[in-house]
Amino acid sequence: MTSMFRSLAVPNYRIWFAGALVSNTGTWMQRTAQDWIVLTDLTDHDATAVGVTMALQFGPQLVLMPLSGLVADRFDRRHVLLVTQLAMGVLGALLGVLTLSGLVVLWEVYAFALLLGVAAAFDAPVRQSFVSELVPNDQLPNAVALNSASFNGARLFGPAVAGLLVAVVGAGWVFMLNGLTFAGTICALLAIRPSGLQPAPRLARKRGQIRDGFRYVRSRSDIVVILVLIAIIGTFGVNFPIYTSTMATVAFHKGAGEFGVLSSVMAVGSLAGALLSARRERPRMRIIVAAATAFGVTCTLAALAPTYLTFGIALALVGLSSLTLMTSANAYVQSTTSPAVRGRVMALYMAIFMGGTPIGAPLVGWVANVFGPRWAIGVGAASGFVGAAIAVGWLLRTGRVRVSMHEGRPHVHVGRPDPEAITGQLATVEAASER
Repeated sequence: MTSMFRSLAVPNYRIWFAGALVSNTGTWMQRTAQDWIVLTDLTDHDATAVGVTMALQFGPQLVLMPLSGLVADRFDRRHVLLVTQLAMGVLGALLGVLTLSGLVVLWEVYAFALLLGVAAAFDAPVRQSFVSELVPNDQLPNAVALNSASFNGARLFGPAVAGLLVAVVGAGWVFMLNGLTFAGTICALLAIRPSGLQPAPRLARKRGQIRDGFRYVRSRSDIVVILVLIAIIGTFGVNFPIYTSTMATVAFHKGAGEFGVLSSVMAVGSLAGALLSARRERPRMRIIVAAATAFGVTCTLAALAPTYLTFGIALALVGLSSLTLMTSANAYVQSTTSPAVRGRVMALYMAIFMGGTPIGAPLVGWVANVFGPRWAIGVGAASGFVGAAIAVGWLLRTGRVRVSMHEGRPHVHVGRPDPEAITGQLATVEAASER
């Protein structure tokens, strides 16, 4: 097994990876079909409506974050995932029934987006934390990266298949098929051997546990700066459905098939970014900063692209930079966080990353409507530059950057947190909660 795929040598992780790949494909199919019917069938190319749909689907992550993180640390994560995956599968199938019956209207899509968001709010931190039970800690960064590869491998095929199916049989059958794909993850969860899972601490019920998670994050300035960077880019930069749908229809006057192709082209770069991250033994702060900068540069290129072809090439580069950023930031936070608070920290991470969408998506959609889709992508570019500047400022202020000369060339070194210091910070937080 090559270093890039070393986590797949673990049987439980291999089972999980296969099931998640099937489910992720269906998820991307649903997202593509959902955005398309909102943009073309239920409205007259209203990008703000697409933004509202995204806001309703991702907003619950922010609102329910304290509770979902506590659930991830307190309950059996495998059992929680069985419930959330089943709920999302049923919701997808019900939306398919409504669409096929011809009764679907915009407010119903909004309602299903909200319900899916509630289920996903509990699913996301549990799913993120569950990876640490599937593999040993030294393989966790690789497993996180391969999870991203699975998600974006599905993103490579899902939108293209969805665009074809929408054009041939309609969006309703895409929603129905998505409901069925959740069976992949459910079967994988049932097939995983509990005896092969890594021991994970479970919280006993007591007061102040939500505050303990916030105290721990506050004691880790490196995690705080990553959360700030992710909040800015997640809110104003990662609004890809708005970028691709409005550029396809408004700027280049294309149809559903070409819209799906754009999402798949972007996924090529995203998959490459995830696989390159899987090759690294551990995530590093300098990679996160470089990827944020590259995100700003590539979004600028996409905004200026004169043709459909050049826009597609630029989107592949956007996918590469964005997935390098997301995977590295996710792996850094997971691998440097104490297992005792990992669920709550990942809930906060996901809430900040996805929860900014209710603010950013409608705003970016409004920019696309009023000023044009190219200016909307420009907002995303600015988010990358601002996020990178904040991270660089923190590195310089905390003295974590040093420059050395090697063979006549300067080399920049960025510090990594000391595991013993992290353990001490957790102990301090726990002691504070007992007082």
